[in-house]
Amino acid sequence: MKIKPILPFLLCSAVSFNASAQKNDAKTFGFAAHQTKLLLNETAKAKAAAARPNLFSPRALDGSGNLLIVSPKDWCSGFFAGNLWFLYEYSGDKFWKEQSEPFTVVMEAEKTNGGTHDMGFKLYNSVGNAYRLTHEQKYKDDIIEAAKTLITRFNPTIGSLKSWDNRKEWKFPVIIDNMMNLELLFEATKLSGDSSFYKIAVTHANTTLKNHFRADNSSYHVIDYDPGTGQVAHKQTHQGFADSSAWARGQAWGLYGYTMCYRETGNKIYLQQAEKIAKYIFGNPQMPADLVPYWDYDAAKQGNQPRDASAAAVTASALYELSTYSTNGKAYKKKADKIINSLNKSYQPQPDSARGFLLLHSTGHKPANSEIDVPIIYADYYYLEALLRQKRLADKKPVINAVGTLKN
Repeated sequence: MKIKPILPFLLCSAVSFNASAQKNDAKTFGFAAHQTKLLLNETAKAKAAAARPNLFSPRALDGSGNLLIVSPKDWCSGFFAGNLWFLYEYSGDKFWKEQSEPFTVVMEAEKTNGGTHDMGFKLYNSVGNAYRLTHEQKYKDDIIEAAKTLITRFNPTIGSLKSWDNRKEWKFPVIIDNMMNLELLFEATKLSGDSSFYKIAVTHANTTLKNHFRADNSSYHVIDYDPGTGQVAHKQTHQGFADSSAWARGQAWGLYGYTMCYRETGNKIYLQQAEKIAKYIFGNPQMPADLVPYWDYDAAKQGNQPRDASAAAVTASALYELSTYSTNGKAYKKKADKIINSLNKSYQPQPDSARGFLLLHSTGHKPANSEIDVPIIYADYYYLEALLRQKRLADKKPVINAVGTLKN
């Protein structure tokens, strides 16, 4: 009869665990709020100093620690608005809603910019979060209009959305990053009832699945197609170490993208692909013990390479969602928790430093000698998203907060 004391012990342990988790949440989000207020101030100062009204959103620090701010045309322009919405989602504090709205309004005008494939990064991460948390009609209309603009880049012969324009070395380049923009199309179908957005998203995902991945389930960065025949012309890894190498953030984009595609379609092929990518990432012998990868898995073999905290943050966020779909869910959540623990312990700056960014040690485009071992805004975005997803799982809530209207 010695089993009787176990139940109260377990109850006490559960209460203790939940209290500890809540304390950690409060500490981490408190740090994020403190730093983001600093970044708001630093952004305002940088904008005044630049005297260019089109520069408005923080992107990164340069090698000297100066804050770089960008225009709405930049692919990173929507992330900061999303960060502010995430802080509003966590806290319910109207201060963050008031701060996010001006940054979101600026991004709304990008809904008709057909010269970019980055409509998801720019519009969905800003306006999409605004709609998710307020359900305001204007944001809904923006999402649908942005999706209409994005699908003008679709080539039915190829079965993909074009990524970059005006590149002499490619005729119709498609990058693995483009998987992240499909969520905008899926959402537009749900909001409008127009299935054409959904069909294009699925076709793009299938074409990427067919052509971007190697036998070991690592991915190329760029596939160039012949726009007339649809045939693959070149396979390259533009931002990676070599064409044959596995660029860390590219692997994270694929993991996140196919996890999201499974959520939106229920197609188990996408779930299986996400699992295969995860197996590649965590089975790679070049993955460091703290699970924050070097900027390129193959470059890591050369030694003395910078990390990419942004790739880690994207991966953690994807894993929390994947953990709710896969039979390997417990293992994926454990990996995500370890990544977040590493980022919390070793990749955060000291409070009141780094101009207000949340994470250090990201790598943007090493071959171009651009944004190497610096804070970058999209690392912060996916870090906050991962923290929110971690909290929802701890609170026994759905990992995706699709109906997140706040009323205070």
